[in-house]
Amino acid sequence: MNDPTIDDVRAAARRIEGRVHRTPLLCSRTFDDRLAARVVFKCENLQKVGAFKARGAVNAVLQLDDDEASRGVVTHSSGNHAAALAYAAGLRGVRCVVVMPDDAPRIKVAAVRGYGAEIVFCPRAERNATCERVVADRGLTFIHPFTDPRIIAGQATAALELIEDAGDLDLVVAPVGGGGLLAGTAIAVAALLPNARIWGAEPHAADDAFRSFAAGRLEPARGPSGTIADGLMTELGEINFRLLRERGVRVVTVTEDEIVDAARFVVERMKLVIEPSAATAPAALLRSADEVAGLRIGVILSGGNTDFGWLR
Repeated sequence: MNDPTIDDVRAAARRIEGRVHRTPLLCSRTFDDRLAARVVFKCENLQKVGAFKARGAVNAVLQLDDDEASRGVVTHSSGNHAAALAYAAGLRGVRCVVVMPDDAPRIKVAAVRGYGAEIVFCPRAERNATCERVVADRGLTFIHPFTDPRIIAGQATAALELIEDAGDLDLVVAPVGGGGLLAGTAIAVAALLPNARIWGAEPHAADDAFRSFAAGRLEPARGPSGTIADGLMTELGEINFRLLRERGVRVVTVTEDEIVDAARFVVERMKLVIEPSAATAPAALLRSADEVAGLRIGVILSGGNTDFGWLR
């Protein structure tokens, strides 16, 4: 498959319309005052399945040919992509199997089951191998959670809507784990707002994207990260890394305390339920307040699936 383009993003937007939500933009005067900036939040925590992942999964499943769809679909995911693929498979009436790490948050496991998928558990480090074995044994169609161009184009529709609804922006910030959302965001922003900056937000404890940019080559994860941002534990994908470098994306890392503080702020002051992975984006802005003063900023709140364990 070719790298996704802005034309693919626009086609994805038309394809998924009516099957996912056009999520709202919200603002916080208190947050603006803390940064001396104007910030709009794209609320993907209010999306179908509670995360932006619904966009890419629906876009990918709707593009399968009849033979691919008839075999059913499979993926590996710690939660949000799993639920999204199960949801998308249900729209098309096809079977869905998900390989999940045995330490996946219970709320995400329950959501995947609720959308009708079969779950195969395995140790986190064995997800790829287990998924390959399931594909070989059952003949299912594999849909990668973040390197598939159809997934990336679908995720990019969040940034497309952000730009359409917010207008001109100086900076757009999104979390980065595997890089599907951030790569899609970079495609949309680079095409539609060529003078805007693009930041990825990442936990210090899972900083493979930051280290990859510093080294100029894809760096592996260090091992078990211990971050509360469970959705960002995934290593950055190779195609995603290339797309981000080509568009001059910068990665900002944040501490666990900064993630918790940002999540608390959004929950308590904005009355929005977000998961720690989503909180990395506002946390990155708060860490960089001196740099962003006076800017018009768009933030993608990636999801809201949490059991609030981080509050403890």
